Parts: sequence; structure tokens; C-alpha cells
Amino acid sequence: MGVTQNDIRAFHIDVPDAVLDDLRDRLRRARWPEPLDDPDWEYGVEQSYLQDLASYWAEQYDWRKHETELNRFPQFLTEIDGQTIHFLHVRSPHADALPLVVTHGWPGSIAEFTKIIDPLTNPTAHGGDARDAFHVVCPSIPGYGFSQPNSSKGWNTGRVARAWAELMRRLAYERYGAQGGDWGSYISQALASEVPHSCIAIHLNFLFAPPPSAEALENGSDDDKAKFAQFRHYVDTESGYARIQGTKPQTLGYALHDSPVGQLAWITEKFRSWTDCKGRIENAVTRDELLTNVTLYWVTGTAGSSARLYRETQADRMDLRQYLETPTGLACFPGELVQAPRAWLEARVNLVHRVEMPRGGHFAALEQPELLVDDVRAFFRERR
Repeated sequence: MGVTQNDIRAFHIDVPDAVLDDLRDRLRRARWPEPLDDPDWEYGVEQSYLQDLASYWAEQYDWRKHETELNRFPQFLTEIDGQTIHFLHVRSPHADALPLVVTHGWPGSIAEFTKIIDPLTNPTAHGGDARDAFHVVCPSIPGYGFSQPNSSKGWNTGRVARAWAELMRRLAYERYGAQGGDWGSYISQALASEVPHSCIAIHLNFLFAPPPSAEALENGSDDDKAKFAQFRHYVDTESGYARIQGTKPQTLGYALHDSPVGQLAWITEKFRSWTDCKGRIENAVTRDELLTNVTLYWVTGTAGSSARLYRETQADRMDLRQYLETPTGLACFPGELVQAPRAWLEARVNLVHRVEMPRGGHFAALEQPELLVDDVRAFFRERR
């Protein structure tokens, strides 16, 4: 019998030794530029830090250990719209669990979710209530990780959302929630817009909306104006990556695909800027957590294809075209790169739940898994 499009097949991560040997060899032979006389992070990643991190990656980091950790979770592949889709699918032992599709962003991956899957699927084993259980689905965005480099154009957030709807249909989930940050936020919003009768509610840990009018900004509170100033600072000083990936991602992709130090620097900068780390990455995530994420981009060769999501979605506009009626929850982590006043968000989505978190940043599931899990449980508790 031939393989049909609807087939879902089991998948096990097993990166060839030759790929890992090549990675270590490239790291050991890296060509380093002349360092700045007065080194700091103002011009980009500080060189001595990156050299030390690259040396650790080559000589001490154990991919096999983290590969084994990822393989604890059942993984699968399927073909949707001509694209391989890789996903984790962890069913709860509790029969009444609510299906939940959890989506990463850039420069993230499914490795972000290893700390939250068990508490979400089996709350009673983690001090929770069985009534808060979820069946968790964590897909790799097309062009990211083991969803493989995609060669076709047009994979914007709306198309990804339609693929997620088809994936959940294949898994026989007719009613479910969605959760995400970064691109996962936009994809979750698009999913709710595409299939509002199936996607009953969405929980986000990133959500931005511009002022709904010039008057809203002019007459806003000091806090409103401070949040908008933070956004302007991001646009002026921190958004270069998005402009490059949103215009000429293929050119950048050649360099990142060929140089592990280049890939490491490109992602490390964001972990320092976007985590609640007070200037030291290890205050927010461990070196191994950072390197597992970077290694997933390297061993799958997805530096260029992951960057293209910016180009594709920018062409399709990243904002929703109409008000989103789906009940929306938001966990606001203080280290998030941009934030917006509640009134601006309410003009865009049906924001029924908003919680200010005491700590944490952009990579919430890695940085503050307990806070994120508690808020996801609380939000969906009344919407099952």
C-alpha cells in the first residue's frame, strides 16, 4: 500500500556522528576577527564571550544527552501542503484533557518546551489538578528544526496556521486551545481566526499592538508613552535582524549555514537582549539550553529557511486584518522586548485575561516554566 498524504509516522532524533564531528571541526577552525579595543555588547556579541561559548560547544557540550532528553517525548512527521511537519505529541493520562497546540518562534524551537510539557500533560504528578490537564502538540514551524528546510515560497504565518488546523484535524482533535510567543503568538492568532469553532481560546506570552489612533498615543498615560518609547527603541536599535530577514534572508542564510560561529552569534545576541538576564545570559538560561537550541538550527540546516518566515509574513503583513473575537489570555513577562498598554491590545483582540509576571522574558517556557504553566492552567480553566 502506498503512503498517503494523511499518514503520520513516528520520528526519532538521531543526528549522524559525521554531522557532529563536522560541527566540532568547524568550531575549532573558526576564523576570528580583530577584537575591539574596548569590548562590550554595544556593537554586537562581545568576542571573548563568544569565543568561550564556542569552545564550550566544541569541547564540552554533549548533544547526545540533550538529544536523549528530546526523545523522551513522542515525535512524529507528516506531510501537509507539500511540507514535512515535525511535531511532539504528548497525550495526557487524564481522559478529559484539553488538546493544546504550542508554537515556538525565532530563534526558538521545540526545545523550549521540555520543561512545560510534563506539568501540562500530567498536572497531578506536579502538584496540580487533573482538571487542568492538556494533550500537548508542539510542532516545528515549516523551515525550522526537523520540519526541514523548505524550498517553496509563501510560508507565512497564515499558511502555517492552516497547516496547524490540518494537523489537529489529523490527530482527531475537534476542539482545542493554542499557546505561543514570538511567531507562535501570530500563528496562534491566525489559527483562531482561521478555525474559530475549533480553536476555542488562545494564550500568549507575547502580544503587541500599535496605538489605535494618534489621539490614543497623545492622550495616553505616562506608562502608555513609556511602552511606545520602548517599542521605538526596539525599532531603532534592536530590529536589524528582522529587517535583514524580512528583506534578503537568502543572502544571510549562506553565511549562517556555513559557519557555526556565525549561527551561534546570531542567536546568542537575541538570548542576551530578550531574556530577563540582567546582562548575563546564564542568569536566565543555562549554556546547554542555549546551545541545544542553536544546535537544532545547525544540524537541520535551517538557518536560511527559518529566516524566510520574516520575508514571507512581512509581505502578507504581520498584523491581523480584523478584530479577533476568540478569548485571548496574555502573560506579560517584564523582560519582553516590547509591550503595549491594555487598551491598545483590547482594540485588537478579545483580551479577557492579562497577568503581569514578576520575572522572565521572551523565552518564557525556558526562563520561567512554572509561572507560564500556572497561567496557562488558570486561563483555560474557565474555557474547557
